Amino acid sequence: MGKDAKAGGKGKGKQAASGSDENASKGKGKGGKAADGLGTCTYVKARHVLCEKQGKINEAYKKLQDGWLSNGDKVPPAEFAKVAQEYSECPSGKKGGDLGWFPRGKMAGPFQEVAFNTPVGATSAPFKSTHGYHIILSEGRKN
Repeated sequence: MGKDAKAGGKGKGKQAASGSDENASKGKGKGGKAADGLGTCTYVKARHVLCEKQGKINEAYKKLQDGWLSNGDKVPPAEFAKVAQEYSECPSGKKGGDLGWFPRGKMAGPFQEVAFNTPVGATSAPFKSTHGYHIILSEGRKN
């Protein structure tokens, strides 16, 4: 009986996970990948804002939208850093959300997915990970 329960649980989890992965790659990923070879690099340099509460991340994102994104402008890293310092609950917030360069495989699933699929200079929409809610600003990529 224990085995069945475990398998059932795993199966369910996998289905849910693959379902959300599929959506993620269908949405941003595929267009981006085709356009400029995203997802092939080994390292990404990024800043992020991390909030435990969805309301707070939405507030931070609204600030970025009002300042830049709604005009189709890219958020300058220095301005993203100010928002990170104000809103982020990650220790990196003190450094303006700067995570530096990190390799594929270092960050948790959804975070890595978004970080490696956000074009350089672009800001991701808010998304949820095991740590809370994030916004990522991609600053670079290299192999």
